[in-house]
Amino acid sequence: MWIPTEEEKIGVVTCNFRSPICQALVLEIGETVQILEKSEGWYRGFSTKKPSIKGIFPASYVHLKKSTVINRGLCETVVPLEDPIITETTSTLQEWGVLWKQLYVKHKVDLFHKLRHVMNELIDLRRQLIQGHLAQDQTREIKRHITVRLDWGNEHLGLDLVPRKDFEMVDPDQISVQSSIKCMSPADTVASRAQTRVTAQSRDMSFTYNSISEDADVYFSLYDTREAKQISEKFMVKLNKNGGPKNPEKVDRLCALFTDLSSKDLKRELYIVAHVIRTGRMLLNDSKKGPPHVQYRRPYGCAVLAMSDVFHTITDLKEEKDFVLKVYTCNNENEWYQIQENIIRKSNTKYSAPSTNYGLIISLQLLRGELEQIRRENQAVFNRALALTRKLGFPDVILPGDTRNDLYLTLERGEFERGGKSVQKNIEVTLYVLYADGDTLKDCISLGTGEPNTSEYRSFVLYHNNSPRWSEMVKLPIPIDRFRGSHLRFEFRHCSTKDKGEKKLFGFAFTPLMREDGTTLSDEVHELYVYKCDENATFSNQGLYLSLPCCKEDFNSCANLPANLPFQRSPKETFWVSTILCSTKLTQNVDLLALLNWKAHPDRVLDILGRLRQISGEEIVKFLRDVLDTLFCLLDDNTDKYGPLVFQSLVFIINLLRDSRFYHFRPVMDAYIQNNFAGALAYKELIRCLKWYMDRSAEVVRQDHIQEAMRALEYLFKFIVQSRILYSRATCGMEEEQFRASIQELFQSIRFVLSLDSRSSENLVFTQAALLNSFPDIFDELLQMFTVQEVAEYVRGTLGSMPSTVDIGQSMDVVKLQSIARTVESRLFFFPESRSILLPVVLHHIHLHLRHRGSYSSESSVQEEVEMMVESLLDVLLQTLLSIMSKSHSVETTRGQRCPQCTAEITGEYVSCLLSILRLMTELHFHHLLNNFHSKEELKEFLLKIFCVFRNLMKLTIFPRDWSVMRLLTSHIIVVTTQFLSPALHKNFSEADFDFKVWNSFFSLTVLYINQPSLQLESLSAGKRKKVLDKYGDMRVVMAYELYSMWQKLGDNKPHFIPGMMGPFLGVTLVPQTEVRNIMIPIFHDMMDWEQRKNGNFKQVEAELMDKLDSMVSDGKGDDNHRELFSLLTQLFGPYPSLLEKIEQETWRETGISYVTSVTRLVERLLDYRDCLKGDETENKKIGGSVNLMNFYKSEVNKEDMYIRYIHKLCDLHLQAEDFTEAAFTLLLYWELLQWEDRPLRDFLHYPCQSEWQRKENLSRKILHYFNKGKCWEYGISLCRELAFQYENLYDYQSLSWIRKMEAAYYDNIIEQQRIEPEFFPNGFLRSQVPLLPQEQGVCLSWL
Repeated sequence: MWIPTEEEKIGVVTCNFRSPICQALVLEIGETVQILEKSEGWYRGFSTKKPSIKGIFPASYVHLKKSTVINRGLCETVVPLEDPIITETTSTLQEWGVLWKQLYVKHKVDLFHKLRHVMNELIDLRRQLIQGHLAQDQTREIKRHITVRLDWGNEHLGLDLVPRKDFEMVDPDQISVQSSIKCMSPADTVASRAQTRVTAQSRDMSFTYNSISEDADVYFSLYDTREAKQISEKFMVKLNKNGGPKNPEKVDRLCALFTDLSSKDLKRELYIVAHVIRTGRMLLNDSKKGPPHVQYRRPYGCAVLAMSDVFHTITDLKEEKDFVLKVYTCNNENEWYQIQENIIRKSNTKYSAPSTNYGLIISLQLLRGELEQIRRENQAVFNRALALTRKLGFPDVILPGDTRNDLYLTLERGEFERGGKSVQKNIEVTLYVLYADGDTLKDCISLGTGEPNTSEYRSFVLYHNNSPRWSEMVKLPIPIDRFRGSHLRFEFRHCSTKDKGEKKLFGFAFTPLMREDGTTLSDEVHELYVYKCDENATFSNQGLYLSLPCCKEDFNSCANLPANLPFQRSPKETFWVSTILCSTKLTQNVDLLALLNWKAHPDRVLDILGRLRQISGEEIVKFLRDVLDTLFCLLDDNTDKYGPLVFQSLVFIINLLRDSRFYHFRPVMDAYIQNNFAGALAYKELIRCLKWYMDRSAEVVRQDHIQEAMRALEYLFKFIVQSRILYSRATCGMEEEQFRASIQELFQSIRFVLSLDSRSSENLVFTQAALLNSFPDIFDELLQMFTVQEVAEYVRGTLGSMPSTVDIGQSMDVVKLQSIARTVESRLFFFPESRSILLPVVLHHIHLHLRHRGSYSSESSVQEEVEMMVESLLDVLLQTLLSIMSKSHSVETTRGQRCPQCTAEITGEYVSCLLSILRLMTELHFHHLLNNFHSKEELKEFLLKIFCVFRNLMKLTIFPRDWSVMRLLTSHIIVVTTQFLSPALHKNFSEADFDFKVWNSFFSLTVLYINQPSLQLESLSAGKRKKVLDKYGDMRVVMAYELYSMWQKLGDNKPHFIPGMMGPFLGVTLVPQTEVRNIMIPIFHDMMDWEQRKNGNFKQVEAELMDKLDSMVSDGKGDDNHRELFSLLTQLFGPYPSLLEKIEQETWRETGISYVTSVTRLVERLLDYRDCLKGDETENKKIGGSVNLMNFYKSEVNKEDMYIRYIHKLCDLHLQAEDFTEAAFTLLLYWELLQWEDRPLRDFLHYPCQSEWQRKENLSRKILHYFNKGKCWEYGISLCRELAFQYENLYDYQSLSWIRKMEAAYYDNIIEQQRIEPEFFPNGFLRSQVPLLPQEQGVCLSWL
C-alpha cells in the first residue's frame, strides 16, 4: 500500500537504476529525486530533470536529504535544508554542463577549457563545504571563492547575475529595492580600500650552460629600472657545476613566492634580475691563479626578464609559463654593480652576449590575493618548501599583526690603498653580527631566501680592484631583544693568487646598530672609517674598538680621544654601506622616541608635539597605543598647557588611519578605546576644543585644521563617550547635567556651522562637507549615552539647520543628500520612535531637492510613514523621472543614439526610490492617494505621468542585461500598481467623461508590458522558467486579463480604438502563450462587430490588420506563431464553441468568414515568402513567393499599394539574379497602372512627390534600360514608340530625338548583336491541383 511521505521528500541517486518494470523510473547516479509515496522498500516520485514523468524506484538506491516543504499538498515545493550556496552550486553546475557541451560544438575552444577548469574548481570547493570540517574563516573564504567563480561563469555564458549578500543568494521580495540593487552592484567593502596584493611565483630553475664547471649561486630579485633600485629580497639558488641543484633533496623544490606586490607596483617598469656568482678559482680559464683548494666568490653574469613581457604572455591567473633568461657576462668588473642597468638599456659595449645555449630556464605563475588565501588555494605549491620572498620595506597595506624586524644591509663600495704592492688588491669583505658581550650572533645573516641563514657573510671578490663596488645586499634578521648593544664588524682581506692562496687581513670597520638615543641606523648611505690591522690582531675584546669613532658623525661627537689608540685609522681608506630598516618594533625617528619618553625632557614637549606631523605614518602606527597613551598622559598632566596641541595631534593620528595604507589599524584604535583608554577626564577638553574649532569657522580664512577636525569627528566622539563612561563609573554618575549641557552646546555649534552661507566661501564649503560626511558616524556613540528619542532630536535639529537646495551651492547638494541617505541607513533610523522624529525633516529635504534637480530617497515599512512618503515624494519623483527621460529621448533623436549619461541617471536612485515606494503601498494607500486629488484633471495628469514612466522603464535599458532579477521585480511592481490604478481609470474617465488620451496610454502600457523580452518565458531554460513561475506566475497573463477587463469596460467608447489598436493587439496575440491568445480573441471579435455596426463592413479593420501583418514580416518578426494565431482566429467562425454561439446570431457571419479566410490565406503566403527569403532556397522559389503575394493583393483583396510594393520586391530579386529582362517585365506591371496624366502623386517607396506623367516617364526609361541590359530589344521598341508619341504631343523634340535614336540603336542591335537562345525546361505536375508555391512537393516530369 502506497503511503504519502512526511519526512522522506528529497534524495540523491547513489547508483544507476534500470528496471524492466514499466512503472519504474530510469535513474542515473547524481540525479535528484523528489519522493511522493513509499511502500515496502520502494519510493514513488520523479526526477527533478523530468518532473512530468513519475514512477517507482528502490529506496536503497537513494540517499535522503533533509528538506522543508512549502505549500504541502498537490502543488508542494520541496527545498533541501543545506547551505544555500551548495544548492546554488549544484544547480548552476547542472546548467553549465549543458552549455559547456554546446561551447565545444560551437568551436569556442578557449572558453570551453576555461569553463571546464572553473567547473572542476567548483566541484572541489563544493566537496570541501559538504564535508563540513572547516573553520568559520575557512568556510567564509571558500564561499567567497565559489561566488566569484559562479559570477564569472554566468557572465561569460551570458546568464543572469545573481544578487548576493554575504556570498549567499537573496530573495528580492525579502529586501528593499535599493538593497537588491546594492546586492547586484560591486561592493565597496573595506577590502577594496586596500591595494590588491599580487604574488609572482618562480619555480623549477635550471642552468642550461654547463661550461662553467664550477658551483654557482643565482640570486633572483625584482628590480625597478625607473628608480634604479631593487625592490624585493633575493631568492637564492645553489647550483652545481652541471647546472642542477647543489642539494639533491631540492630537486623540484626550487620554488619562491615574491609577495606584497600591489597593483601600483605592477605599473612600475619591473624586471626579474638574476645575478650569477660562481664559486671557484680567481680566474675561470686560468688554473695558475690560485690553488684549487681555495674558493672565491666571483661575479659571472646577469640575466633580466621584463615583467611586462610576463604579463603579456601570462593572460590568466594561475597559468604557468616557461621563460628562458639569457645570461650576459660583464666585460669590465668595474661595471658589475650596474650590469643589470646596462643590459636593460642595451649598452652592448659593456657586456657580452651569450651563445644560444647560455641561460636560465624558469617557470612563472601569477597569483592574486592575500597570502593566507593563496596558501589555501595552492596547498600543493606550499608543500614544496616554498621560499617566501618579501618586498623591501613595508607593503602598501600594513596589517596590525604583521610583525617584522629586518635590517637590509648593502655593501656599496670601498676605497683602499695599494699598500706597496705592484698590482691592486683582490678584496673580500667578511661580515659578522656581534652582541654586546662579544659573542657572534648565530644565523643572523641571510644571503637570500631559499637557503638557511649563516653566521658570517663573505662578499664576492673583484679582481685587482682597490675601489670595488659591490652593491650586494644581505638581510640581517636580528632578534628584537638582541638589537640594542649589537654591532656589525666588517673585516677586509686581500686574496692572494699565489701558490698558497692566502687571505690576509689588512683592515676592518664597524658600526653599532642603535645609537645612544635609542634610534636605529637611519635609512641612508653610511661612510665608515677603516682601521688598520693584520692577521695577528685580536677582536676578543670588542671594547677596544667600540670606543673608537666608526664614522665622521661619531668622530664629531667624541670630545676627547686618547692619544694611544689600540687601532689606527687609515685616513685614505673608506668603506660605504647603506641600510634599510623594516621593523614594527624599532624606530629611527628621534622625535617619536622623545615623545614616548617625554618625562625625561618635559621642557621639549611643546616642540615635540608641534613636530608630530612630520613623523612618518608607518612609525606612528607601529607605536599607536604608546603614542595615544602618551598624548592622554600629557592631557592629564597639564590640560591648559598641552590641551590644544594634544587635540591637534589626536586629530592628525585619527585622519592618518583614513589612509588606505593604514586603514586596517582602525580595529587597533577601536580595541584601544575599549580596553586600554584610561583618560576619564579627557572628554571635557575634547569637547571644549571641538566646540572652539567650530565656533571659529565663520571667522578664519584658512580652515584646514577645522576641516581635519570635522573628518575626525567619529573617533573624537568615541573618545568623548568612552571618557565620560569611565568618569561616570569612577564617580557614580557625577556631573551628568554638566556633560549633557556641554553636548547640547556642542550641537548648537554644529548647527551654527551648517547654517552658514557657504556660497561665497570655498573653504567654508569644504568645512561643511567634511562635517556632513562625518556626522552620521557619531550616532552609534551617542546612543551609548542618550536615549533614542534624545539622539533623534539632536539629529533632527542638525539636519533641520541645513539650508534647502535653493539656498546652497550645487557643490554642497550631493554631500547633503549623501548625509541624509546615510542617516536613513543608520541604526538610529530603524527604531520606530526615532523614525517618526527624523522622517519629516528627511522627506522635507528630499522633496525640495527633487523639485529642483533631485538625487536620493528613503524607505520605510510602517503604514503611516509610507503614506507620508507617498504624499511628499511620489508626484515629484514621477516629474523628475519624466524630465530626465525626455532629455534622454531628445538627445537620442538629435544624435541618433542613446545618451549614456541620461540612461545612467535613470538607473540611479530615482528608479529604485520610485519602485520602493510603489512596492510598499497597499490597497489602502492607493485608495487614499487617488481620492486626494482635487479634480479629475489632476488625476488624469497623475495617471499619464505614471503610465509614461512605466513605458519608459520598459523601453530604456535601466538595468544591465544580466540583471533579470531586477527586471522581473520591476515588472511585478508595475503589474500590481496597474491593477490598483485601473479601477480609478474606469471610474473617472468612462462613458460621458471618457478621455481618449488616458485610455490610449493605458492600452499602450499593457501591450508594451506583455511584449517585454524579459517576460518571454519560452526562451528560458526549464529550471529558470519554473523558478519564475513559482515566484511570480506568468505576469503576461495577469496583464492580459487586465487589458481584456478594461476593454470590456470601454462600452460604447470602443470605436475610438478601432482600427488604431489593431496592430498593437495583434502583436500581443503573437506572444507564444496560449492563455494570452485566448484572452485576446474576443477583443478581435469586438473590433469586427463594432466596425460592422459603424460602417456596415470590416474594410478598416481588414486594411489595418493586413498592413500590420505585412509590416511584421518585412521587419523579420514573422514566425509560425502567426499561423497558430490565425488558426485560432478562424475559430471565431468555426469550431471555437464560446464564440461560435455568439457569432451565429450576428448578421455578418458570412462576411466575417470570408474576411478571416482571406487573412488566413495572406498569412500562409507571408510565412512561405519569409521562409523562402530566410532559407537557402532557389531564386525561382523566392520569385514564386513574391508572385503569389502580388496576385493575392491584386485579385483577392485589391490593395494596390501592397501590390506595387511587391512588384518592386520582385524586381529586386530579378536584379540580384541579373535577370534584367524579367525585371523590366515586372516593372511594366506598375507602368500599366499609371496614366499619362498630370495628377500629383505622393512620395512612395523610393519615388519622390511628382506628377503621374513624370513617374511613368521615369519608369519607362528604367524599363528601357533593363531591356537593353537583358538584350531583349524587341520588347523595348514598343515602349520607345509610346514615349516618342508622348514627346511629340508635348513638342519635346530634344527628348523625341533621344528616344528615336534609342529605337534605332535597338534595331541595329537586333541585326548585329549575337544572342544565345534561351533553353526552357517545361514541368508537369501529376497531382490533383496546381500548387500555390514551388516548394509544395509533387511528382515532376521534365524534358529538354
